[in-house]
Amino acid sequence: MKIYLPYLKKYKLPFALAILCVALESVCDLLGPTLMSKIIDQGISRSSVNGVLYWGGWMLAATGLGAVFAVARNYLASTVSQQIGADLRRDLFARILRFSETGADQIESGSLITRMTNDTNMLVQFINGTMRIIFKAPLTCLGSIILASLLNLRLSLLIYGTVLLIGSCILVSTRLSYPRFARLQKAMDRMNTVVQEYLLGIRLVKAFGTYSAEVERFEDANSSLKKQGISSQAIITFMSPLLTLASGLGTGLMIWVGSLLFPRGLASAGDISAFTIYMAQILSSLLMITNILNTFIRTKASTQRLQEVLSCPLDDDREDQRDVPLQRKTSVPAGAIRFEHVTFSYPQGSGKPALTDISFQVEAGTQLAVIGPTGSGKSTLAWLLLRFYDPDSGNIFLDGQSLSDLPCSSARSQVSIVPQKPMLFSGSVADNLRWGKADASQEEMEACVRQAQAEFIHQMPGQYDSPLGSGGVNLSGGQKQRLSIARALLRRSPVLILDDSTSALDAVTEGRVRRALSQRREGTTITITQKCTTAMYADRILVLEDGRLVGFGTHQELLQNCETYRSIYNSQVDSSYFSGKEAF
Repeated sequence: MKIYLPYLKKYKLPFALAILCVALESVCDLLGPTLMSKIIDQGISRSSVNGVLYWGGWMLAATGLGAVFAVARNYLASTVSQQIGADLRRDLFARILRFSETGADQIESGSLITRMTNDTNMLVQFINGTMRIIFKAPLTCLGSIILASLLNLRLSLLIYGTVLLIGSCILVSTRLSYPRFARLQKAMDRMNTVVQEYLLGIRLVKAFGTYSAEVERFEDANSSLKKQGISSQAIITFMSPLLTLASGLGTGLMIWVGSLLFPRGLASAGDISAFTIYMAQILSSLLMITNILNTFIRTKASTQRLQEVLSCPLDDDREDQRDVPLQRKTSVPAGAIRFEHVTFSYPQGSGKPALTDISFQVEAGTQLAVIGPTGSGKSTLAWLLLRFYDPDSGNIFLDGQSLSDLPCSSARSQVSIVPQKPMLFSGSVADNLRWGKADASQEEMEACVRQAQAEFIHQMPGQYDSPLGSGGVNLSGGQKQRLSIARALLRRSPVLILDDSTSALDAVTEGRVRRALSQRREGTTITITQKCTTAMYADRILVLEDGRLVGFGTHQELLQNCETYRSIYNSQVDSSYFSGKEAF
């Protein structure tokens, strides 16, 4: 359980105090049966009131001290375990934020939610139980056996046999339970994924009327979770009564043997009474150990899943490199891009390269359009520029520096992107805009809003303070795209990537956005599109097909020299009415 050792070291003082309280509480509990034996043998059997009061006083004192130590260890255990849980969730979230795309592809979002909540809670419960019970139960069990042996060795032989039998049952239970709890966690992952996918696509489900299919998917996941839950609890269900039965048989046998030894003077009434209490304490301790082991089994499965998150590939930032600025020469304009023989395949993909031997160069301030059939690798170019992935071979240069030599945060600070599917967050309009620049002034936001043709904000009841639902559910598709463009412009990065980000806009609004962006002077603009009517206005057009560069030049040059571009153009534009860029 290496995962929580660093956290225990952080809270080693309260953890040590809790263990001390557990040990002292166990000592107080163990004194109870022995003191009871003294009360019976030296007080009641001799009709001595002073003996009863004397030993009874000690018994009350031991019980009172035990209660004080129990309260202290419960408080310390709860406090430390919850603090460790909070620290672990914080570290997991910080780790997820730094996932590389490869890491993000390995674990589904539904599974991540389960690991952040259910698996972390299992670890917290185990730490809490460790501090409260797991140390007390062995101490109490071992102490009861030792003190019982000191009282009467003959009767203690029965305790040895009972403990051996119960220990064997616990071992079998542990070995059978672990694989079942591992399958239970996977079934819970699947359930969360199904529910999350439905919630994310609820409008699409309503549009297509696929309620029955979604219900069937949920029922399948729910049924699987139910079966795994029953399977994982079955061992505990059968084993717990067996443990109680074994202990009960041991206690009954001990009383019967004690009744045979008592007339012969080989066992006193106090011994038999103390042995009965010690047997109950041993049973209680073993049952606590069983519960902790069951929790340990589930925690072990949870720990392995949390370790997968903590070991996922990260962006290659280092603490001493993070936020290191791009070292740009003052004479070099911002936004110059160069690809040199770049080849890339997605780590979890089919193995076929998404891009093959891509080489091109654009100067700073260039309006570059990237066009090609679906699946030709257009968006992959954006992911590589953002260092979500690194090329398998070749190199990418930004303003003369290789991206692979830069921390991811420094490289990404030079690039702003408007993705195909605009993503907005719950909060106000201004909150979403300030994702581009946290300290943006009102004037800066308004300028970018005008440039992105997002003046609809002024028609909203609260304008920039108007609340947005999660994902911008209270905006239309075109409004979300324009707000996303304004957010990216506010960042004023040397490179702006528009990944098919005007697909929901009408032709007139798109034209206004395009003209406003053509006046952008901060750096290079890359427009990823499938429409020639958008690409033809760019300074340079890069044409991709099946991951290969098949054309690079102006609109007129490509019409003459690139068959792929000409085919796309002819399929979209009626050449009998339009002839090249001049028609527009």
